[in-house]
Amino acid sequence: MSGTTYLELSETGGGAHKFYEVRVDGTEVTITYGRIGEQGQIRTASFADHDKAVKAAEKKIGEKVRKGYAPAVKGMRQRRAVSRRQIVSTRSTARQAPVLWRFASGAPAFGIFIGEDHAWVGNENGDVYTLTHDGRVTGRFGLPDSVKCIVADDFWIYAGCDDGNVYDLGAKVPRVAYEIADDVDIYWLDIHDGVLGVSDRKGGVTVVDHEDEFQWSRPANGDSAWMVRCSDEGVFHGHSGGVTRYSERGDRVWHSDTVGSVLFGWQERTEVFAGTSRSRVHRFAKSDGRETGVYVCDAAVFSCATSPDGEFVFAGDNQSSVYCFAADGTRLWKLATGCGSAFSMQYRDERLYLVTTDGSLACVDASPAAVHAAEQGQLPQRQDIKAGAIERVEATAEVEIVSHVDAGEGVVVECTQEGGRIRVHVVSDGYNRSWGVQFPKQIRVPGARYLVSEVLTSASGSFYRARGEIKRIR
Repeated sequence: MSGTTYLELSETGGGAHKFYEVRVDGTEVTITYGRIGEQGQIRTASFADHDKAVKAAEKKIGEKVRKGYAPAVKGMRQRRAVSRRQIVSTRSTARQAPVLWRFASGAPAFGIFIGEDHAWVGNENGDVYTLTHDGRVTGRFGLPDSVKCIVADDFWIYAGCDDGNVYDLGAKVPRVAYEIADDVDIYWLDIHDGVLGVSDRKGGVTVVDHEDEFQWSRPANGDSAWMVRCSDEGVFHGHSGGVTRYSERGDRVWHSDTVGSVLFGWQERTEVFAGTSRSRVHRFAKSDGRETGVYVCDAAVFSCATSPDGEFVFAGDNQSSVYCFAADGTRLWKLATGCGSAFSMQYRDERLYLVTTDGSLACVDASPAAVHAAEQGQLPQRQDIKAGAIERVEATAEVEIVSHVDAGEGVVVECTQEGGRIRVHVVSDGYNRSWGVQFPKQIRVPGARYLVSEVLTSASGSFYRARGEIKRIR
């Protein structure tokens, strides 16, 4: 075998629409894969001789054919739109919320995370911006496709992307941390101690571990699974049929119905919250699925969040309004965003941060005094922020190469071939060398050593997680 093999998997009804190309050139095998009509991701591997390269290529092709891929002519099928939540432009009739500042990201935005020092926003152009809490832009990452969501897992920040990958944003450049199965159309994701949960268009949920190895998958009684939340208690999965809790091994623990399809999910320490298409936010006990509260809005709920332990419950509807409720269900206020409907939101330190249909990241003063003043028509002077000419740092599989002498401080890890997988272990003194290391997938080369800024023990105490900059040692 030599030359190029091009395969496609295109399912009807909005299913998978992806390509897989394998090219053999001497001792090198180059694989390009992604959504049909897009550039895709590229990966190249070198082998000892041409025969071994051919065998590796044939193995990859066989795996894809067994999954339903078939030979095709490149360019015959066109790019298919990725499933996205419907964008509405209805304007709220409520009084204006006290927006302190608003950042225009440039495209409708789903992804948000508000950390101790920075706010993160990701949009449909694949841009991820970081800002200080007072609205100053500090960074910009570029991903290959639309950002679905941004989640935090302890020190680590991840972005789910419509190219089917999950990117680690914890260093100077984004790197692929997880590759989702080809037949999964991501709607939402969450990560807890390196374990990734993915909810999808068909209503299913899939769980993979820190090494990106499949753990379990479950279909749902409904479809359009917009909610997945992972924690020590297991996985909480929301879809058109309600909310289901699974154990860490995938056993169903409980199921609770909701009024309308679940469009967003939130979790606190002992409870989960589900916003629905029938204008409700449902509150369930994590332990047994018992409903402990219902919060009624005036339109379909696109997003929800809470203050710590659910003292206050916030919701954003599809008519550009935001709400605040007391824990007992009493509606405290309803105000207009002034910048579209909130696709996602997060509360922190008496501020409610929203990412919206018009691409804004808006910071709302949610303190009682500011809300009371807004209800009287007294608003703060809003600061409008633009990105300017800040450089976009693209996702890459390239890595800086340094000599051992110039490597500097850090922890040395090594890639080894173990069966059909490339594993990573720490070789520096003071670490358990039998433990694996969670490490970016696309830069792994068997036999290579890397210098990592930090290697931290996972919360479960069974593997390590790389954090910060990565350099390959010559």
